Amino acid sequence: MYQHKQYAIFIFVILGWIGAFIALAWNLIGADIPLMVFSAILVLVAFLFHGLTIKVSDKTVSWAFGPGVFGKTVTFDEIESVRAVSNSFRHGIGLRITHDGWVYSVSGFSAVELAMKDGTHYRLGTNDQEGLLAALREHIAEPVTDASVDTEEVVE
Repeated sequence: MYQHKQYAIFIFVILGWIGAFIALAWNLIGADIPLMVFSAILVLVAFLFHGLTIKVSDKTVSWAFGPGVFGKTVTFDEIESVRAVSNSFRHGIGLRITHDGWVYSVSGFSAVELAMKDGTHYRLGTNDQEGLLAALREHIAEPVTDASVDTEEVVE
């Protein structure tokens, strides 16, 4: 069994920066209701998205943010292939859908893409790309190509 949690360093930096402005406002104008509500929202976001945990068991692969929210579990029978990919700035962080499929990421650019048999793609951001790929490839058979078959067309 494989389990790895990547912490959301970038999200913590951004929330810390916003939190500094909240603390300054709290000090200057006092604790008013909108400021307390906004502070509570920041704490909730930090709690829900503090990391991304990916688990590979004997039959499934699952992933979820923070305490286990906004995640998914798929069986190995549903997965067609896996490969190492590199996300770009357009993929962003958090949970989103892009032209490359669903992206689950909290920090960095390295990811593993799961291509499902139904055509769906999931990009799982990780700072342990090699370890995750090795764990997945233990359970997923790579497609076999027959090199002995000639694929050239016969031209008459």
